[in-house]
Amino acid sequence: MAKKKQILVIGNNENGSNPELDKIAYETGMEIAKSGSVLVTGGLGGVMRAACHGAKDADGLTVGIIPQNDPSFANEYCDIVIPSGIGLARDFLNALSADGVIIIGGGSGTLSETCAAYMYKKPIVAIKNTGGIAEMFADKYLDHRQNVLIVAVDSPKDAVKYILEKINSA
Repeated sequence: MAKKKQILVIGNNENGSNPELDKIAYETGMEIAKSGSVLVTGGLGGVMRAACHGAKDADGLTVGIIPQNDPSFANEYCDIVIPSGIGLARDFLNALSADGVIIIGGGSGTLSETCAAYMYKKPIVAIKNTGGIAEMFADKYLDHRQNVLIVAVDSPKDAVKYILEKINSA
């Protein structure tokens, strides 16, 4: 049996998310599940929780890699909880666990995960009109190395389609 594709969704935690971002994240989670891929998130609230909820509603598998050492911090839609106990350094685990990354909004934590994925040349997409890090780096490289273009897409469906095309062509 072939390894399942693992797609990381990153973005605002509950302190920066809003109903519009949560709706986009929910739809992204659903699209990931429908594709037969595994959803990976930071396992907490906001965009992470909404994406996990969407994936679960579409009978998908969800993984939450949380910064705490206590699994009870994970959102209720995580099937598999990995309590890293390493705080913000878990952003690298998230990025390295993914075959591709989808950005929805986001702040400094999202930027950290984006940088880690960029350094390891993971395919990255940013959903347009979600603000934050997604908006800042849509259709741009993070630096002069031009490791990977962060491709701007219009919808969750386009995001998953692009990531899977990049993964399958690698």
